[in-house]
Amino acid sequence: MTTRSVLIYSDRKAATFAEFFRVLRPGGRISLFEPINRFVMRLRPDDLFGVGTAPVHDLITKVSDVYRGTNEELTRPMMDFDERDIVDWAVTAGFEAVELDYRAQVDVPADPIEDWETLKCVAPNPLVPTYGEAIAAALTHEERERLDTYMIALAAAGTPTRRTMATAFLRARRPHRNR
Repeated sequence: MTTRSVLIYSDRKAATFAEFFRVLRPGGRISLFEPINRFVMRLRPDDLFGVGTAPVHDLITKVSDVYRGTNEELTRPMMDFDERDIVDWAVTAGFEAVELDYRAQVDVPADPIEDWETLKCVAPNPLVPTYGEAIAAALTHEERERLDTYMIALAAAGTPTRRTMATAFLRARRPHRNR
């Protein structure tokens, strides 16, 4: 069984692991990949676009506030765990041969923003507004123009962004017989 970015949407993560265990045949394997959003929020909570302390940081902070104010009931599952929890849930569910690879990146050079208008049509996850919707909700007309001018120039210049993120990749096996 393979999953990618599934746990971040579950309010019942331990129960999800128990269900994974239940449906796998003895000897079956699980492989899952999850972003560890708590890491990013601790280190770079206001760096939505990887531009750091740019001259428009004040505007990006206002846009970030929209996401912090998004229905907490929807977004809590994305932040309420880290890599240690994933290991604990796997072990508690009964998996064996549990391995977790963790990768953290802080301010690593990343690709430039290619098209600012297209990026504004993207949502950081399916449960929250697009960047454009958040920008419209947070900024005045003049502020939106200032942000657009800066970001379009950044994209046109091909200026690299910076990535801060953490991910966990877990592999485990259901024992051949129950213990």
